[in-house]
Amino acid sequence: MTQNPKLATIKALLAKAEDPAASPEEAEAYFARAAKLMSKYGVEKAMLAETQQETDNLTHRAFDIKGKYVPDRSALLFSITHALGARNVYWTLTDYETGKRYRKVKVYAHESTLERIEMLFASLQLQALNGMAKARPSYGQSTTAYRKSWMAGFSSTVRRRLDQAEETAVQESAQQGVGAELVLVKRDAAVERFFKQAHPKLKTAPRRRLTGTGWNDGRAAGERAQLGSNQIGGARKALTV
Repeated sequence: MTQNPKLATIKALLAKAEDPAASPEEAEAYFARAAKLMSKYGVEKAMLAETQQETDNLTHRAFDIKGKYVPDRSALLFSITHALGARNVYWTLTDYETGKRYRKVKVYAHESTLERIEMLFASLQLQALNGMAKARPSYGQSTTAYRKSWMAGFSSTVRRRLDQAEETAVQESAQQGVGAELVLVKRDAAVERFFKQAHPKLKTAPRRRLTGTGWNDGRAAGERAQLGSNQIGGARKALTV
């Protein structure tokens, strides 16, 4: 299947941001371009689906988050999904091959939104982990605590920047006489109904408490970031954030 040219351009911009050789200024410029293109793509798909619903169906996609910093990487995914109008639920499970805990996150949205989420999460995870590894806590501070708060700052800033990009795309469509705002409101409502039909009763996840001082460093890195089953049913209750 031939890839949409706009998605191919976005992927290329994100790949440039992931390059360790890119300066912070270059990465920020790549991010701005990728985020703008991605938001415009979302509006275009929404408008097309308004008259041709079969072009962008509601569905869901699962993300298994394993390895290090699982809650922190999950929070990054949540920041992306919320900014793009998706809904998500997660379970904390055990990988019986390794004995370690991991999270299965199921995201509900339109197909085009899930494409954007998957692309952003793959890139931003790599950018975040690379940036976090380079950052250094102050003397005597726990490296783990610092890195967790760093990731929280990064995720918060990514959410804000994506929110801004989405809002700008809607405003630009209005200036062009497209009027995407009401269409997007209808899509958000459809996602909400679709999600609640699948999960009518959910337990709300508790708020995390972080003690590290890496928030500001992570937030600064986020400013530079390039945005461009039965087993589950038998596990702990699903959570939503």
